[in-house]
Amino acid sequence: MLSIQALFCTFSVLALSGGADLKARSCSEVRQAYTAKGFSLVNVPHQEISGEHLRICPQGYTCCTAEMEDKLSQQSKLEFENLVDEASHTLRTTFVSRHKKFDEFFLELLENTEKSLNDMFVRTYGKLYMQNSGVFQDLFTELKRYYTGGNVNLEEMLNDFWARLLERMFQLLNSQYHFTDDYLECISKYTDQLKPFGDVPRKLKAQVTRAFIAARTFVQGLMVGREVANRVSKVTVSPACIRALTKMLYCPYCRGLPAAKPCRNYCLNIMKGCLANQADLDPEWNHFIDAMLQVAERLEGPFNIEAVMEPIDVKISEAIMNMQDNSMQVSAKVFQGCGQPKPSGMARSTRGISDVFNARFRPYSPEERPTTAAGTSLDRLRMVWRTMQHSVIDIKEKLKQSKKFWATLPDGICLEDKVTAGESNEEQCWNGHSKGRYFPDVLKDGLTNQMNNPEVEVDITRPDTFIRQQIMALKVMTNKLKNAYNGNDIYFQDSSDEGSGSGSGSGCTEACVTEFDFVSPEAPVVGADRSDERASGGARPGSSLALAAILTLAALALQRQWR
Repeated sequence: MLSIQALFCTFSVLALSGGADLKARSCSEVRQAYTAKGFSLVNVPHQEISGEHLRICPQGYTCCTAEMEDKLSQQSKLEFENLVDEASHTLRTTFVSRHKKFDEFFLELLENTEKSLNDMFVRTYGKLYMQNSGVFQDLFTELKRYYTGGNVNLEEMLNDFWARLLERMFQLLNSQYHFTDDYLECISKYTDQLKPFGDVPRKLKAQVTRAFIAARTFVQGLMVGREVANRVSKVTVSPACIRALTKMLYCPYCRGLPAAKPCRNYCLNIMKGCLANQADLDPEWNHFIDAMLQVAERLEGPFNIEAVMEPIDVKISEAIMNMQDNSMQVSAKVFQGCGQPKPSGMARSTRGISDVFNARFRPYSPEERPTTAAGTSLDRLRMVWRTMQHSVIDIKEKLKQSKKFWATLPDGICLEDKVTAGESNEEQCWNGHSKGRYFPDVLKDGLTNQMNNPEVEVDITRPDTFIRQQIMALKVMTNKLKNAYNGNDIYFQDSSDEGSGSGSGSGCTEACVTEFDFVSPEAPVVGADRSDERASGGARPGSSLALAAILTLAALALQRQWR
């Protein structure tokens, strides 16, 4: 009996001794890891204490006080935000840098195109062109305004350009008559029917509208992609997500296992729960990327902006030469449709039209020949375009890489060795309770699939409103891109035009190729004798009206001589 009591006492002492050893387990590694995070060691225990005070981490003996758990919870939220920011950094910088580069290249292309045309005309005709270059300056000003998001209807703008050019040319070719503003307006109304410039305006309008619609929509798409990526990367972390993150990242500290990393599948389930709304962005994001790639292909091929802008001066000159060649028929039809104008009192030269032109300017001799489409101005243009082409190719590759980004974001965060334990350590990774294998299956992506998330409590009935706004922004942009791919424009609202109408109607529709017959019997007779109604501010100086046309015609004549 005494021996049995002695044996019982011995076991009791050993048990108490073992319990004392468990209670006395050191927290030195935890203290070292905790201070490495920048926290103070004040009130951090040296040995494990009872953990009834813990609200997130497993209770029991612990190295964490309630204050430590709170600080580690805040640290978990901060680190999660940084992980998302880091994982999305490449995507965001891609859109920022490519938007900036494409925008700069395109604006430089426009500026060099205008400069090329302007340089040729200034060097050829000097002050005369400089005093009368407004019609061309207005053309490029409106093209730039359209590209930068202004409320410009491309078709109407180009129609107006040709109408103004027709007015100037018509007065030049009929200088023996006096034309009122009403008469000139009548002429403008019949630009399409008269077709004084041949087929050039129709072809140029189709090319310009398609190319500029594609370019503007593409750069707008880059801007929308940039904004969506920046906004969605700023995550809103729910309390349930913070609890799950703390449990994954820092509860190992409280258990005296600061070096233990979470199991990968455990990490994935937490990220899929915390980023459920971001994953719902992915389908629309992929549609958006596909539409961007399609427009990029247009910019490389049929909507090539270089093919439009490089020869624009030659095309305009060709159009005016058509007007000169058909001047007699055009004038006869105008007089028939708008009435016989009042003589100006100046007799028209009996010489031919070409003699009239030649009398107005002196071409440069071959050795004085100015910079033209074959010279340095165009070389600069081509250099800019080659750079821009490389930019489009680069953007396409980056866009392809960004597909499925939001659905794969959890994988981008739960990287092996950086955040999670490797596959070889499946039995030694942190599973949320202790070191050991994580058994639950990894859930699918998206909010509706998080109903039974084992790690994060997710309310699937309350989608994130902010994320839904970004999804809608992508849908709107994708629709615009699809229209641009087909050469159609959807109005981008200018900040100065808020509350105004909807579509501008730009883009080449069937109207671009419709032929109109000039119907003279029904055409009204207007303004032939209303010269006294002209206000001084609205007068149209004859020399100003004619010079731009003369200069442009001369450009083509010179080019034909140089060939």
